[in-house]
Amino acid sequence: MCNDYRLEVDIASIAEDFEDLQIRLETPEGLPNVPAREDIRITDIAPIVRSSDKGRAHGELVNRRWSWPGPRGAPVYNFRSEKRSFASHRCLVLCDGFYEFTDPADPGQKRLDKWLFTMKGRRWFAMAGIWRGYEEGEAFTLLTMDAGPDIAPYHHRQIIPLAPESWADWLDPAVPAEKMLAWLPAGSLEVRQVYGKPPAQGRLAL
Repeated sequence: MCNDYRLEVDIASIAEDFEDLQIRLETPEGLPNVPAREDIRITDIAPIVRSSDKGRAHGELVNRRWSWPGPRGAPVYNFRSEKRSFASHRCLVLCDGFYEFTDPADPGQKRLDKWLFTMKGRRWFAMAGIWRGYEEGEAFTLLTMDAGPDIAPYHHRQIIPLAPESWADWLDPAVPAEKMLAWLPAGSLEVRQVYGKPPAQGRLAL
């Protein structure tokens, strides 16, 4: 499951795209400082757009921690979406790519092979998430589901990228989650290897 993603697109460009989609962004804590980052990892602070009490097509752009501590202290950075309604506390997690890791194709290589997934035709996109309060503040997690055709060769589970036309619906808790939490059409995600020796044609080590 996803424990690393990327956001290198500037926040001004992101805000413009929300405006084009007629989603009004509020900044209740001021405009977040969002430096370009090749790797955003568990417990890092990163930008999300969460549901607003002003209704549909409104969102609040804030910086929050990725993951909250679970009952035994382990970070909750991914959260299964199956059979859950998410009637509140929804958010869009902003990124321009996310990573998955596989066993190395080269037996002598100690690090896992690293693969970057981006959305075809989009300079950035949003992943489905939820947020909640915990002892030290607020945090978010990424929702997951069984892997679809673009990710299944690399992992049996996946995070849930949302098409832009679904963002306003995801921010509206009145819209049933099951209508949006689905695979994108095959070929929507592009993948390239960013670390490791390429495997033999047609083979991936899972």
